[in-house]
Amino acid sequence: MLVRVLYHDHCFDGAAAAAYFTRFTRERFYPGADYAYTGMMHAPNQSFDEALFDGDENAIVDFKYAPTMKLTWWFDHHQSAFLSPEDAGHHHSRASEHHFFDPGYRSCTKFIADVARERFGFLAPDLEDLVHWADIIDGAQYANAKEAVEIAMPATKLVLVIEGAKGSDAVQRIIRLMQTKRLDEIAADPDIRGIFEPLYARHLSMIDVIRERGSANEGVVFFDLVDLGIEGYNKFIPYYLHPECVYTVSVLHASFRTKISVGSNPWVNGPLTHNLASICERYGGGGHPRVGAISLPKDAIDDARRIAAEIVRELRTA
Repeated sequence: MLVRVLYHDHCFDGAAAAAYFTRFTRERFYPGADYAYTGMMHAPNQSFDEALFDGDENAIVDFKYAPTMKLTWWFDHHQSAFLSPEDAGHHHSRASEHHFFDPGYRSCTKFIADVARERFGFLAPDLEDLVHWADIIDGAQYANAKEAVEIAMPATKLVLVIEGAKGSDAVQRIIRLMQTKRLDEIAADPDIRGIFEPLYARHLSMIDVIRERGSANEGVVFFDLVDLGIEGYNKFIPYYLHPECVYTVSVLHASFRTKISVGSNPWVNGPLTHNLASICERYGGGGHPRVGAISLPKDAIDDARRIAAEIVRELRTA
């Protein structure tokens, strides 16, 4: 028997959610099953190929809903979980007892753990630290920007590897290790260390790049990294460098898309004036109220820069 798990790739919470889901369903529903993983990334005009759902049971965790009858399990916590009103209608009309959605959760891993305990009586005490850190990381609940950027703890080292490793092999190795190993054991694994070291050197250089390119004005940090071909960066670097700023907007040119990232400073006092997911949804993106993104075609650089400028102006009027 094969269980196919589609998860949010290059995301700590996506990997942790896949690991927790596997432990839960293997012990409660599918003992002896083989589990295979497919990393999903947000893309412009996204749709789900039916061929992705090749398992006897198919799951999506920490990613958008797919309107297919092949989808057995679904867990998501993003405000922008449905690609269209038709997808939302498909979800509501199907009313599956194994489909769960709650945008009130900071992390999908905590959401799965709570549902597994409350609905199915499943507990995994050895994974409590994994759930704890997924909630901190995906909910931006670090004590301060230094903790998030200086990468001294096993969990933050794994964030760097998961977000920065090329391809999905390293992430899927970590998913399998997360099911039974402590985070410090995983971070100390020789193969993981070998991936971490060059990524850490690049991370330190990215601090300098954002310091040089970032323009902080009226509470918003903006920078354009299109010419560098950088697929991502530690999203807390802007607040590490500019703790007085409330929002960040950046433009990146990745291997398969042009991306606009929009974020907010977790350490500012008082409520935010904008829902960033709602802003991104206007341009075909989405996310959470405090963080969002927009994916455009790879050659849509001018459009991305125009949209980013519009968002910067809107946020600077806050």
